[in-house]
Amino acid sequence: MSQAALAARLGISPSYLNMIEAGKRALSAEILVAAASELDVDLRELGGERVERLAQALVEVFADPVLAEVSLTAAEVHELAAREPILAGALVRVHQALREGRETQGALATQVVEGEVLSRLPSEEVTEFIERHRNHHAGLEAAAESFVREAALDPRDLFPGLVRWVEARGVRVRIETPPARGVHARYDRERRELHISEWLPTRSRNFELARMAGRLVVSDTVASLADDPSLSTPTARALGRTALLSYFSAAVLMPYASFHEACESLRYDVELVGRRFRVGFEQACHRMTTLSRPGLEGVPFHLVRIDVAGNISKRFSGSGIHFARFSGVCPRWNVFSAFAMAGRIRTQVSRMPDGQDYLCIARTVQEDSQGWGQEGRLHAVGLGTNVAHARRLVYGDGVALADVHNIIPIGVTCRLCERADCEQRAVPSVGAPLNVDDAERRSSPYGSR
Repeated sequence: MSQAALAARLGISPSYLNMIEAGKRALSAEILVAAASELDVDLRELGGERVERLAQALVEVFADPVLAEVSLTAAEVHELAAREPILAGALVRVHQALREGRETQGALATQVVEGEVLSRLPSEEVTEFIERHRNHHAGLEAAAESFVREAALDPRDLFPGLVRWVEARGVRVRIETPPARGVHARYDRERRELHISEWLPTRSRNFELARMAGRLVVSDTVASLADDPSLSTPTARALGRTALLSYFSAAVLMPYASFHEACESLRYDVELVGRRFRVGFEQACHRMTTLSRPGLEGVPFHLVRIDVAGNISKRFSGSGIHFARFSGVCPRWNVFSAFAMAGRIRTQVSRMPDGQDYLCIARTVQEDSQGWGQEGRLHAVGLGTNVAHARRLVYGDGVALADVHNIIPIGVTCRLCERADCEQRAVPSVGAPLNVDDAERRSSPYGSR
């Protein structure tokens, strides 16, 4: 479309549009909405959130020793992300490939010998796919609501209703000893049998039954959503379908409208909300990150799940917070201290290097035991939001959010954090000079002077 043609559709002069594109005139809300409509672009793609995420990723790119001679200020990095998003995105993807290549040299050597090609991590592609959709899929929500009405499920006892519905569609449900540890459920397509582990508690059996219903109800929708260009490999698309089926299952167990009402009335008390819907702590936290229905939005949350070694297995930055992508997580996050008080919720008011404050909670979750001597995996789940929403949460009661003594300075990762006075710093900061004096011994040898 020519500049003149677009200007005519927007009701402005070509010269004015030219100045907007050149950054010489401000873009009014009215013109922004009209442009988004004419160009079929999601308004969120034009907002500052995407630029901020891209700028943060670029900070990590230029912190790499390979680019040590390139010195850019934070403002220059932000301007690059805003003015050249395609170029900036390409730099980030190249850097991701470089990092992954470094960290998997052994696997790369094996795959080269075997004639295979090392591609980008499928799990990372799925995480970005989820974040791009803000972890909300209106089509799956509508399908789940229709399913709940059609199946006439009793929310107080979902299991028998789900079994009846699934078996009425020709799928036999069998509760039995799993063939191997870690196998929660398996669908035999040839025999049309759903095998569910007898070791699972009722809430997990319900989840697997709802997933089975999803295979029968929304398989085409799931396949269409997962057929996204950003999911570049069969493995990534398969992981995407798995995540989308789980999304449908959660929407069945926790229908959007009633779940949103419960969150608001109980002020996002995760444990109480979970008990009302007979789901676990992590399931309730996950569902809270999906509340983005226009006109019925919930609190925008971020979520992270880690193990005792600090490995991030799940992350979603719905609050706008930034997570480490290529190296260790800041040890000052309360998601780590949660391991010291298993099963209890820890709260924290934290401040990121960009000056944004967040109210975060964290608690350990452990898989149900599969018998004597078989302890389930232990993780810590962190859920948080910008302090602007803190008073909507029960966890903000009694907390002096503006008191600097209550705010814990945290970072994305030591390598990028410029706080020189952190006693838990594990590696030097790339943004601060390292001046070691062997006549002085400090808590951390990597603080700048």
